[in-house]
Amino acid sequence: MTFARGNIRGYDDDRMVLLFSMMDGAREVPCAVSASAMDDLEHVPRTPAGQREEQFARLRDRIEACASRKFQAREFEGTPPGIIVRSIDFRS
Repeated sequence: MTFARGNIRGYDDDRMVLLFSMMDGAREVPCAVSASAMDDLEHVPRTPAGQREEQFARLRDRIEACASRKFQAREFEGTPPGIIVRSIDFRS
């Protein structure tokens, strides 16, 4: 099966992550990307919380490609198991 685009869940200011999901067939996989990872990708110091969903939309293809790689590598974290994308995941 293909790991496919899911939904945007919104920005969690307490955890400083944008929550989204990906689909593994009919199963929804919870995912998150850190605010610092998105800022690093755009080379900006700090995006306001109210603009995080817009930022995610601009970076969505790159973030979801990284989440897909982590899914294929079975790099799950947390309970329930999900994918967390961090700045380090984009470093060569």
